Formats: sequence, C-alpha cells, structure tokens
Amino acid sequence: MTAADFLPDEKSLPALREAVQGCQGCPLYKRATQAVFGEGRARARAMMVGEQPGDEEDLAGHPFVGPAGRLLDQMMEAAGLPRDQIYVTNAVKHFKWTPRGKKRMHQKPSASEVTACTPWLEAELAAVEPEVLILLGATAAQTLLGRAFRVTQSRGALFESTWARHTLATVHPSSLLRIPDADDRRAAREQFVAELALAAAVLSPGAGASAHR
Repeated sequence: MTAADFLPDEKSLPALREAVQGCQGCPLYKRATQAVFGEGRARARAMMVGEQPGDEEDLAGHPFVGPAGRLLDQMMEAAGLPRDQIYVTNAVKHFKWTPRGKKRMHQKPSASEVTACTPWLEAELAAVEPEVLILLGATAAQTLLGRAFRVTQSRGALFESTWARHTLATVHPSSLLRIPDADDRRAAREQFVAELALAAAVLSPGAGASAHR
C-alpha cells in the first residue's frame, strides 16, 4: 500500500490537502500528529521541496516553520527570492522521529517510506506545474531525480528536468545550522544564498520570455 491508494479523484491542491490527513500509505502516520502538506499559491512559479516536516511543523501543521524554515526565510530574502512566488512542500508528509528524553528527534525516512509518499509530491507537482523547482537536500533530489543523483556533484546549477524547465539542487537549510565553525558556517550560507539567487534571476521580470510559460 502506498499514498496512491489514498489520493482523491480530484487532484486540486485543496482536495489533496484534505485527503492527505487520511493517508496510511506507510507506518509514519501512526506516530505523527498530522500530515503536513505543502503551502503556497496554485500555479506558483516556483516549488521548493525539502525532506520531511520537523517537530514544530508536525505540531503546527505547516511546512518550514521550525529553525531550518526560519533560516530559509532569511536566506530567501537575502537572495531576492519572493516567498509569495514559492510553493513549499516536503517529499515525506509525516514527521519521523525518535525519542531522546522528552524531545522528539528527527529521523531520516527510509527509502520505502519516501517511495510510499511520492504520489503526494507528484500530485502537487502536477497541480502547480512550477517553472522553477528547488530541491533541498538529498532526499528531495533523489526522490525526483533518481537514487544515483548526488547533490554534492550537481548543486548550484540550473538544469532542465522532467518536473520543471529550471531545476536547482542544493543542500537542506538544516545542514547549515549544524556547522560548528563560524567561518565555515558563514561561507556555507553565502553559497546557499548564491544558489537561491540563480532561481531568483529566472523569476525576475527581466529574465526574458524564455523563462516564462
């Protein structure tokens, strides 16, 4: 059983957002507070995909509202990437965690859990039809580009994919929070902003007709 068994007949974003709460396509629903679906305008020009909701997202029911999401907002602003033009979502819709004392710690979803959840992401892509697709981290990138794809080898370059005319793979902002050295952390954040700026350039009014539908 996968998420495909729980997709609604109508594939609009509101219908998908309602239906995802009943998804039992993998065991992750059993320990999650709720499914966390994507958010943003239908037909947004760009879509950003992360790995899965975290602790704060699981409780709030909204994507990218935890520490990594707040950092992402700062980096997007620095890159000139308007949040109101972006549809944000995750490859996996339920929070996978392991207890550590009273805390719920993020646990990487397995390949089978990612595969089971992929129909939701594919339905979002079909509904939004983004012009620009930004993949944050290995899970998001490999979900849509194949298990052989390596972010470390291909990050920071725009290329055409099955899913969007302009696709960009980069690191997940949570990785930027884990860099202990201040200089390394600053350099990594500057690189991340520079990569987001590539997507912003495509979305800018002066990008030319070729960058638009």
